[in-house]
Amino acid sequence: MSTRGTVVLVDAYAPALRLVRAFAAAGCDVVRLASSPDVPPFYRAGLIAEEFTAEVVHDGDLDATVGRVAALRPVAVLAGGEMGVELADSVSEALGLASNGTRRSAARRDKFQQAQAVRAWGLRATPQMLVDDADELAAWHRVVGGRLVVKPVRSAGNDGVQFCDTPEDSVAAHRRLAGTTDLFGAPNDRTLAQQYLLGTEYVVNTVSSDGRHRVTDVWRYVKISANGVSDRVAAAISVPPHDPAREVLVDYTLAVLDALDVRHGPAHSEVMLTAEGPCLVEVGVRLCGADTAYYAQLACGESQIEWTVDAYLDPERFRMRADEPVEPRGGAAMVFMTSPVAGRLRGYPLLGQVQALPSFHDAQLAVVPGGSLVVTVDDTTEPLLVGLSHPHQEVVERDVMTMLYLDGPGFYDLEPATADAQLAGALA
Repeated sequence: MSTRGTVVLVDAYAPALRLVRAFAAAGCDVVRLASSPDVPPFYRAGLIAEEFTAEVVHDGDLDATVGRVAALRPVAVLAGGEMGVELADSVSEALGLASNGTRRSAARRDKFQQAQAVRAWGLRATPQMLVDDADELAAWHRVVGGRLVVKPVRSAGNDGVQFCDTPEDSVAAHRRLAGTTDLFGAPNDRTLAQQYLLGTEYVVNTVSSDGRHRVTDVWRYVKISANGVSDRVAAAISVPPHDPAREVLVDYTLAVLDALDVRHGPAHSEVMLTAEGPCLVEVGVRLCGADTAYYAQLACGESQIEWTVDAYLDPERFRMRADEPVEPRGGAAMVFMTSPVAGRLRGYPLLGQVQALPSFHDAQLAVVPGGSLVVTVDDTTEPLLVGLSHPHQEVVERDVMTMLYLDGPGFYDLEPATADAQLAGALA
């Protein structure tokens, strides 16, 4: 029996498992509220039903859902994943719980509205266009010039993101997305075109309580061009508190949270630091993915997980600790390996060299030997994640570069029936 009440997580699937367990360890019953009867294909392989006390399924009738959740007498309702942001806002607001409210709820999911809200707040935001018509997109690209990014309006995880150097490229990207479904199974009715930002991209992860923000961890992306994909994120390296880029990134990010009325809970902000200063890429008002919270603990001894628990169960403790300095423990990194080949995997012949690196911490295999390997084009097709940790940041940085050197056709051993053809294609 719960001693601290019931916490409702909206659309909590495998990426939110650590948060589910943290609330349970704090003495809460944890209930999953599903925003739809249909589980998105992306999450079906990672269902964690046994981790919950109960499940409530939203069938489209908000009043009925609020009533069913109210009967549980929850102490908190929050998003467990990107899909759950808007429903969590609606239910928490209706029940009078800690809530970001519904006034800017759509802007916290819709990337076009998000940038518009940030710009209206007086912050820098990238020029953009909401695309309904391919001819208008081509005309806008000719006016803006340079490279554009064309992507879904409401997806996540680099799903459908395309980099376009000409108006013809942009039109083709728009047409490839039109009529498809996003990562969560929702239709891509319209697409978003934004001016390409040249700079270094960072992640700023935060947790908020009653408008007070705590920056828990900051990461710098390392990008490559591979498999026909530009700017693929191949690694994320922790940014220590003394890094000169951190202050400007944090100041900008916290202003973005205020612009979007983010007052409660975790948020994951991607910000490009350009020669003209920081500019928003996008914000997800939920936990950062890729098990980042675990690696954040290695880098700085804290993460979004425990701060989120405090934000909802012990806001006074949150307030008392919010301005405490971050205590770095060294460097950490997540390396997202990039397979250039596809076929039946026999093994990773160079994994032993990776494990021998001074900062090697662990390897999380999405594709195990005997499994089906695909060419990596986004977050969902990565074969494995390698975690690095070391007391010296410089060692981590060097080992990331070594891993990028090792990654390639030779890193993957395929069964002969597929290996020859795939390797020939990769080298063509």
